[in-house]
Amino acid sequence: MTSPAPGSAAHSAHRKATALAFAAAVGGFLFGFDSSVINGAVDAIQGQFDLNSTVTGLVVAIALLGCALGAWSGGKLADRWGRTHVMVLGAVLFFVSSILSAIAWSAWDLAVWRFMAGVGIGIASVIAPAYIAEIAPAVMRGRLGSLQQLAITVGIFAALLSDQILATAAGSAANELWFGWEAWRWMFLVAVVPAAVYGILAMRMPESPRYLVTKDRDDEARAVLASVLGPDEHPDDRISEIRRSIATDEKNAELGSLKGDRFGLKPIVWVGIVMAIFQQFVGINVIFYYSTTLWQSVGFDESQAFLVSTITSVTNVAVTFIAIALIDKVGRRPLLLIGSAGMAVSLGLMALAFTQSTGSGDSLTLGAPWNGMALVAANAFVVFFGATWGPLMWVLLGEMFPNRIRAAALGVGAAANWIANFAITLTFPPMLASFGPSIPYLMYAVFAVLSFFFVLGKIPETKGVELEDMAGEAYKRA
Repeated sequence: MTSPAPGSAAHSAHRKATALAFAAAVGGFLFGFDSSVINGAVDAIQGQFDLNSTVTGLVVAIALLGCALGAWSGGKLADRWGRTHVMVLGAVLFFVSSILSAIAWSAWDLAVWRFMAGVGIGIASVIAPAYIAEIAPAVMRGRLGSLQQLAITVGIFAALLSDQILATAAGSAANELWFGWEAWRWMFLVAVVPAAVYGILAMRMPESPRYLVTKDRDDEARAVLASVLGPDEHPDDRISEIRRSIATDEKNAELGSLKGDRFGLKPIVWVGIVMAIFQQFVGINVIFYYSTTLWQSVGFDESQAFLVSTITSVTNVAVTFIAIALIDKVGRRPLLLIGSAGMAVSLGLMALAFTQSTGSGDSLTLGAPWNGMALVAANAFVVFFGATWGPLMWVLLGEMFPNRIRAAALGVGAAANWIANFAITLTFPPMLASFGPSIPYLMYAVFAVLSFFFVLGKIPETKGVELEDMAGEAYKRA
């Protein structure tokens, strides 16, 4: 599609939609920031509170369970209160929990505040893709939906960078920095800035037009649609389409529910759940959560390993632009298939390389030429994931469900994603200790292969399809 001429009404409308998508995607930044900020603080926390490895693991991982709860409840709350009100709730939870985490006096209260932060992040992870899908014109919905993953990757990088700056300034994350507070406390406190920005933006953003129509607030919906659609699109026509889809749902009441005849849920809801699980079961967060150990095993010292981890996070940011450039041209399914195949090959090569490793745990080593193979394969894996499954899962969760169940179904899918993240995060260390890295990477490669066939059989192509027409496309394949 040809881009509208600068200064035209269509160009102005697209700029408005893009600005709103960027604002909503700040929730993705919080998502990425929170998932990585704990990494720079964990050793200092363990020493500060004299924790064993089990309690330390709980403090790190419990936020993911909070994310699952936030994602599951956020979708339902969005249908009751509206998208922007729930965004504000997520921002407030994250803002408050960041302050309380910074002043934590024990591991147990820190775990509570981390869980609270997770609830806020889970809410943001659901609302951003739903809101973006509902305000974006169909021709650019994929690109704008990909901003969620771009924001996540930038948040990961920002957390790594801020942790490094604060730890370096203090000499160590455990050392005092300012006002008698250790550097690790400041790592958590920094998060109040993006949380405040997100909350302020959410209070200034217009409500989703789809939500407004469901609440019989057509005049407000018309104003929002007029601001984000080009002159060739008529808000009244779009409102009529939304009304038609709502009437269809109400005529057949079960369409407004997630319940169905496939193990208690609608088939399309299961498609979203399985897709969300596959996105984590390929093991992407093993690369980000345990990357320092990986790079040290292939011959880097600790400082070099941190640098390579940071470079990997930058790579993850950069390749998201590939998805943004291609998603509305190539389509969702081809990119997912390419990603699955590329991840399967790169993970398989990592598994092969680590069959030649010696030692275990912190003493794991990998000699030439296998260390080079592992290094290249790990970065290729990040490239294939970041350009495909990373952003596309969130795009599809935001657009593949019918209007009536979109927020709730997205919440269930996102909750499944967080629980899968928790499972992978928790199981990798014992698997590494028991079997070495080769077996876990082989397992992730198998899941990548399975994801390829899942996309072939179950994922609908949603490129260019209006949200009001999504039910037919989605149910046809599910």
